[in-house]
Amino acid sequence: MSRVANNPVQLPSGVEVKTTGQVLSVKGSKGNLEFLLTEGVQINQDDNVLTIAYESDKLKAIAGTTRALLNNMVKGVSEGWEKKLLLNGVGYRAKADGKSINLSVGMSHPVDYTLPEGVTAETPSQTEIVVKGIDKRAVGQVAADIRSIRPPEPYKGKGIRYADENVRRKEAKKK
Repeated sequence: MSRVANNPVQLPSGVEVKTTGQVLSVKGSKGNLEFLLTEGVQINQDDNVLTIAYESDKLKAIAGTTRALLNNMVKGVSEGWEKKLLLNGVGYRAKADGKSINLSVGMSHPVDYTLPEGVTAETPSQTEIVVKGIDKRAVGQVAADIRSIRPPEPYKGKGIRYADENVRRKEAKKK
C-alpha cells in the first residue's frame, strides 16, 4: 500500500493555506490556486507543515492523491512549473507573441495555438518553446497539445518533442 498521504507537506515562506468548508486555497507570490477536498479528508496545519487526515481506509488512496495535488499547488504558487519543448526538422520554427504561439512545422499553413488563461510561453530560440504557469496540470496539458500538432516521427525524428523525451529511431527498409 502506498504511504504518500502520511508524508507531510512543507510550506515555504510566503505561502498561505486556507480551508473554507471543503474548499482549499493556496496563496503565494506567483498567484492563487483552489481545490475542492473530498468529504472525509482533512488538512491539518501546524506552523509550516501540512498533514493529511482521512476517516476510513477506503479514503487512503484519495488522501494520497490530495497530498500530491496539494504539494504540486504549493510548489506552483511559490516556484512555478515549466515544460520545455524542442522543434526538430528543417524549417521548423516557433514564435510566441502574447497569448498565442505561431508554429511553422512542415504543414501547408502556419498553425496558431492560443494559450489558456494562467499559462504563458516563451521562445528563447526559434526551435525551443518554454511553457510556464502555476498549475501543473494546465502546463502539462498545454505542452501535450502543442506536441500533438506534430509529434516526433521514428524515422528522421522530425516533429515537436519534450526536451527530456527520447525518440526511438527505426531503421529504414532495405532492398
